[in-house]
Amino acid sequence: MVVLISGASAGFGKAIAQKFIKEGHQVIALARREHELKELQNKLGEKCQIIVSDVNDTDYIAQAIQNLPKNFQNIDVLVNNAGLALGLEPANKANIKDWEMMIMTNIYALAKLTHLLLPQMVARKKGHIINLGSIAGTYPYPGGNVYGATKAFVKQFSLNLRADLYDKNIRVSNIEPGLCGGSEFSLVRFKGDKTKANEVYKNTQPLLPQDIAQAVWWVVSLPEHVNINRLEIMPTTQAPAALNVAKTKK
Repeated sequence: MVVLISGASAGFGKAIAQKFIKEGHQVIALARREHELKELQNKLGEKCQIIVSDVNDTDYIAQAIQNLPKNFQNIDVLVNNAGLALGLEPANKANIKDWEMMIMTNIYALAKLTHLLLPQMVARKKGHIINLGSIAGTYPYPGGNVYGATKAFVKQFSLNLRADLYDKNIRVSNIEPGLCGGSEFSLVRFKGDKTKANEVYKNTQPLLPQDIAQAVWWVVSLPEHVNINRLEIMPTTQAPAALNVAKTKK
């Protein structure tokens, strides 16, 4: 099985790459940061190929795939993991550039990469598209404005893809994590402010990238006639009622 993972240089993407290699499959790791990708490739070995590119540059990605060894060119699983949240301000105080970046990455790039790879999957009558959504696409919260809206798009896009592909033997799954630490998500959201980022997870036991990787592996490893439409995941310290997060008292 050949698995292409976007945003593979850190966090969820890196953990997913490691999991699929461990299970004996081949991985194409896609991300912008060359140094981190090369480090990952050195650790994972010859079953890992890398593409250094912005996820929006599908023309370059298409050419890069054609330049890979032949046994990497038929992609069985696409993991649309690249995405980000920027800011937590109310809508009236948000930076429009942050909104544009989230829309470009979380929606436009995801749609373009899917559109690039889908024809070969349909032609082979084999494939699985895994989208990394979020509980933010279902449950609103203050400051979630455009980020939550982009993840709502991912959820509905996933379901609509299934409506188009029900007779093509193509599976589509949306993985929807809740509070998850161990990645750069909050550090990116708060634009490098480590204090703010660390406060999100203080005194909690959040999900970890390895948990998401295990979930992705489970969804993919089910028999081909089984499709998981949506998989919503929260740590036990979080609940959908007002998205409460329990914090231990010292």
